[in-house]
Amino acid sequence: MDNLRDHLMYAAVFGWFSFVWFGWAQEAPPAAWRAWLGSGAVLGLITGIVGGYLSYQHWHAASALNSNRNFQWYLVFFVAELSLALVGALVLFYLHKADQVVEWVSLVVAVHFIGLKFVFDDSALFGLAGLMLLVLIFAYPMATHFQVALSAVIGAANGILLLGFAWLGFLRFLM
Repeated sequence: MDNLRDHLMYAAVFGWFSFVWFGWAQEAPPAAWRAWLGSGAVLGLITGIVGGYLSYQHWHAASALNSNRNFQWYLVFFVAELSLALVGALVLFYLHKADQVVEWVSLVVAVHFIGLKFVFDDSALFGLAGLMLLVLIFAYPMATHFQVALSAVIGAANGILLLGFAWLGFLRFLM
């Protein structure tokens, strides 16, 4: 991926969503995790703000989304992700399985990165999708082992992953 603005947007978007996942992890974490989750959320928020500011400063730089075809596919994946996450969450609430919404949303987010790999021509998004899917595979055993809510495990792990990929965006921009 050669588009500098896209690297900064990774920092902005992934930073912001790491903040969101760290927030979700605070639904019912152990007391010992609270300071770490709060710190992660603050780092995610700062990363997102700095990434957003820098991407605004480089708004006229090249982007994969400058291509109408790529932008249209981006919108397709974005709308599909939001729609699937919302409909699935509503179905889970209706079935009185609200505690499984975090898994559903995480699955939808992970899978959407597979499609975005082709929009941005960035194989790192396959890696992010794979890591998020691994989080889902190991979330139940970890939650059981640590005797914590599933949202704490999935939220913390996804927050860490997205924060790491946000910082990777900064690093790629600087290189």
